[in-house]
Amino acid sequence: MNLSATLPLPALRLAEAIIAAGGQAVLVGGAVRDHLLGLPPKDIDIEAYGLSVEVLQAALERAAKIHAVGKSFGVLKARIAGMDIDVSLPRREKKVGQGHRGFAIDYDPFMPYAEAASRRDFTINAIGVDFGGGEILDPWGGRRDLEAGLIRHVSDAFDEDPLRVLRACQFSARFGFAIAPETLQKCRSLQGELATLSTERIWEEFKKLLLKSPKPSLGILGLDATGALVLFPELAALRGTQPAGDAWIQNNRVLDACAALCREDKWEEKDALPLLLASLCQALGKPGDETPAKCLLGRIGCPPSLAERVLPLVLEHDEPGRLWSQNCIEPVADGVIRRLALRVPIHAVCRLALADFRGRTAADAAGPCVAVDWLLARAAALGVLEQAPKPLLQGRDAQALGVKPGPAMGALLKAAFEAQLDGEFGDLPGAVAWAHAHTPSPSLELPR
Repeated sequence: MNLSATLPLPALRLAEAIIAAGGQAVLVGGAVRDHLLGLPPKDIDIEAYGLSVEVLQAALERAAKIHAVGKSFGVLKARIAGMDIDVSLPRREKKVGQGHRGFAIDYDPFMPYAEAASRRDFTINAIGVDFGGGEILDPWGGRRDLEAGLIRHVSDAFDEDPLRVLRACQFSARFGFAIAPETLQKCRSLQGELATLSTERIWEEFKKLLLKSPKPSLGILGLDATGALVLFPELAALRGTQPAGDAWIQNNRVLDACAALCREDKWEEKDALPLLLASLCQALGKPGDETPAKCLLGRIGCPPSLAERVLPLVLEHDEPGRLWSQNCIEPVADGVIRRLALRVPIHAVCRLALADFRGRTAADAAGPCVAVDWLLARAAALGVLEQAPKPLLQGRDAQALGVKPGPAMGALLKAAFEAQLDGEFGDLPGAVAWAHAHTPSPSLELPR
């Protein structure tokens, strides 16, 4: 394997420093997996063999700035040319307490690679590459499982961290791989340990499941197959709907349609994530009830600031269709569209509605949705497609008309904004004229 053509130069320099000091440098983890899958490697992790931690640190310091915060665990963090790269020594771990931190760690620079890799979660993540000669180290059959499209655990060390159950689901969705039967059995045996997971750790896996997966539904189905759905009773409730779990099936289809739209539109993660979360939650509860969605978001560890963006989308996801149906009977007033823009970003709720449409119709009906196209056009014409309307009349304008700060001014500004939303005026002079007409004792002439 030609690492020089694959990896960034800073990683190669660190490997050269290790080799020059008499050690063996091995590329490990996701970077190897991704390269073999034809994907650009992202997180770079290097294991160093044959050197004590002191000699390793001295060697790396010749090439990079080293943070030795994990030195007692045999881990050094190298900062080189703007990149952060973990360099670690092979280690043994012994479970001594609860949680992912409850381990006694003993690093051993002379440990065989097969033993070091035996503690990794899945065989596809246990492949290494020797920087020295490019030899692929694969003692646990990771390449075989990559070719077969299987997520398979490496050893019984899998049992020591129940987060690996969620990681199995995340990788299944991310790469479209099946979870091996024996690994499914392992996962189910850990169901009782899942409650020990912190929401912070759950959130990191759920984010990856949603953002990195062409078909996130594979991860949701994995939660069901592994028993991890017990962590998310709101989703589990969809599984039991009648007939034949239609809400569960449709929710997964909508989620996949939303993921496809995010890729189609090339949305950045910060914009795609609230939309994906809303599509995950859109079938929960009754219309207008945010409680089940709010509970689910809390269980997966969604930050409150992000949940504030997601919940309005969940509550309003039916509005494009409802307003279109209403418009077919009687024209919808502009004020209704403007007020919708105050409650939720119209462009985002339209994408969610389109995902709902595509997820609920035949697979070949991936074209436009008339309700969505109509609302997008109306919102664009009113200037509220990308942002909510803002009040034209401000406190300073009311003061200029002789209205003093206080309840009367607040009532005037509120009434003025309602009139603005209804289209009674559309610019500041119009707003001032409206306020002048609605102020009992105007004290100044209208601005020219």
